[in-house]
Order: sequence, then C-alpha cells, then structure tokens
Amino acid sequence: MTSDIPVRPELGNVVVGVDGSPAARTAALWAAAEADRRGRPLHLVHAADTDRRAYWTDAETIQAVREAGRDLLTETASTIHERFADLDVTKELSRQEPVSGLKAAAGDQGTIVVGSRGLGGFSALLLGSVGLGVAARADVPVIVVRGEGERPDTGSVTAAVRDTTDLDCLLLAAAEADARKASLRIVSVWNVLTHVGSVATMLDDLDGIARQRVLEVKALADRVRELYPDLVVGHHVETGTSTPGGSSSRRAAAPT
Repeated sequence: MTSDIPVRPELGNVVVGVDGSPAARTAALWAAAEADRRGRPLHLVHAADTDRRAYWTDAETIQAVREAGRDLLTETASTIHERFADLDVTKELSRQEPVSGLKAAAGDQGTIVVGSRGLGGFSALLLGSVGLGVAARADVPVIVVRGEGERPDTGSVTAAVRDTTDLDCLLLAAAEADARKASLRIVSVWNVLTHVGSVATMLDDLDGIARQRVLEVKALADRVRELYPDLVVGHHVETGTSTPGGSSSRRAAAPT
C-alpha cells in the first residue's frame, strides 16, 4: 500500500553570491550560519561575467578580473572560517553573469542567498538587479539578506499559497521553519475581482466560496502537520474586493 503523504523535502546546500560589497559580505555570513544550521556545505560563487566581457575586453583585463575574483573568494572563505571553523566551504569563480552563475551553482536542490544590493546598486533601491533577477528566474528557494544580522533569525516563516498546486513550495517553507525551530504561517488571498468575466462572478454564495478556500488551505496545513508533528502551523485566508475608491475585505480562518 502506498501513502499519498508527500515526502519531507531535504534542504540542500547553501549557495551565496559574493561581489565585494558590504551587502554581499553580510549575505555570506548569514549563509554560513544557515549552512551551519543545516549541517550542509556552503558554496561561495563570484560571477565574473568573463564570457560576456571577452567580446570587448582584452585578455589582460580578463585575467585581472579573474585574479581579483579568486582573491575575493579566498578572503571571504577565510572570514567565514574564523567564525565557523568546521563548516565545509567551497569556492567557484563563474564565467557567467551573476543570475545565470548562481542558478547553475544551485542546481535543482540548493538554496541561493544574495545581498540586497551589490556594488552596482543604487542606495535608494530596496532590491538590486541581481537579487531581483534571481528571485524572478530561479526554481529553488532564494533568500535576500537585508540588515546587519549574522545569524538566521528564528521566530516564524510565512508561506503564501494559492491552492494545492503549491504544496511542494509549502513543504520547502515547512522544512525551513522546522530547521529554524520556528513556526509556520500559511496565508492565502482570494479576491473575487480576479475572476471578473468568469463563472465565479455569477455565483451568489461568495461566503460559501470563501469557506471552501479555508477548507482547502486547512487541508494543506494538515498535510504539513502530518510530516512535521512538532511544527506550530497557523493559517488564514484573506478574501475581499478592492476598488479605486475604497476597499472591503473579510478574513476567514479555521482553528489551528
């Protein structure tokens, strides 16, 4: 007999991008603490982008870029080993641009960590181009580190879900929460205006639809609890409509 309960996902290696910026240094230390927490290796990646640079840059400049990248990786690894002496740290000088280089290094199971802004970022931006590009294009978990903290925070992990198709992503969030000994908060938002022109807007029992969404999210929460019986799991569904002139909403929740 086979069970329909999904397998607990295993958190993979931690991959962090470094470029010499203060934000990247903070991200590297955060990633080191996360890898240490997981008992997994930390992989440092400096994406030198030499494949693209080679079209307009001479060989001596490319060599200088590579040497600077190697020095940066060595210096970053040394800083990490001062604080996490037993952590397995590997280094990679990628010839690709940062987003592609980090994606390739993470494979299909790693977790990518980046700083909020790199050397080329504008101080007014909340998120730099690399962080935004990785978050938009990666198929694995992406963590953008902000602030000066060097230890991953505990507390709570929030996961946004649409329906049962998001179960795999939800289980990754649950694994992250479990690794941190944190709680998991599951949130789902349903707005009737997103269904304008479809059969949903012709239904009178919107409260009934909201209750059905609550049951679906509760079922997802129950699946998580089966795999992580010691994990504190809360969930709620936000339903409502909004218009340019105002907004209305209602919260539907089930006991946790």
